[in-house]
Amino acid sequence: MDNVLDAGIEVARDTLQQRVAIRLRELLIQGVLAPGAKLNERELCERLGVSRTPLREAIRLLAAEGLITLDPGRGAFAPVFSLADVAHTFDVLAVLEGLAAELAASQITEAELEELQALQLEMQAAFERHDLPHYYRANARTHELLSTASRNPVLRATWQQLNARMHALRFRSNQDEAKWAQALNEHALMIEALQARDGPALRDLLVHHLHRKRDAVLEQLAIASAAKPV
Repeated sequence: MDNVLDAGIEVARDTLQQRVAIRLRELLIQGVLAPGAKLNERELCERLGVSRTPLREAIRLLAAEGLITLDPGRGAFAPVFSLADVAHTFDVLAVLEGLAAELAASQITEAELEELQALQLEMQAAFERHDLPHYYRANARTHELLSTASRNPVLRATWQQLNARMHALRFRSNQDEAKWAQALNEHALMIEALQARDGPALRDLLVHHLHRKRDAVLEQLAIASAAKPV
């Protein structure tokens, strides 16, 4: 899998803090910074081509999102979630995404629907060339667009806060090709339900989709835990 985070590309100086946060978020999502790993400021500064000040500001931003854990006296770490934390979070996300989808079915604009259809084609192409980073970006934009189309700012803000914590796990859940193919097919069914403006069907698809994602993530975490030396 190609790494979209080329170490040789320097971060532009405009909106530097936000740009560094974006790069750090990608490192965390793709597992380059593994769960529990301490963030080495010197190495990250070299990798991103920035000084410690914007890096530390970006770390504080991501800590507020729950993507980084700050431990006073020890430093910043990639977060580790328990199986219960993951299960509970995905269960709530399923409800939120299901509701957002049901609302979106009756309120989505033609322009938004066209963008979702284009994103589906992008995901299909990325799947065929085994480009998981590109697939995930299009996938994340799809779920983001559905939350926007709900026209419910409270729902959207709540979803964004919880979803940020699960980004890395959602990304890695598609590393199993059969589950990845199934997820892609589920997204195609979502497009069909949206075109039909069938809110209840779309809600059920999203809830089922998130439950399958939850189960895939929990399975991976259980396997990884069992493989660790005692």
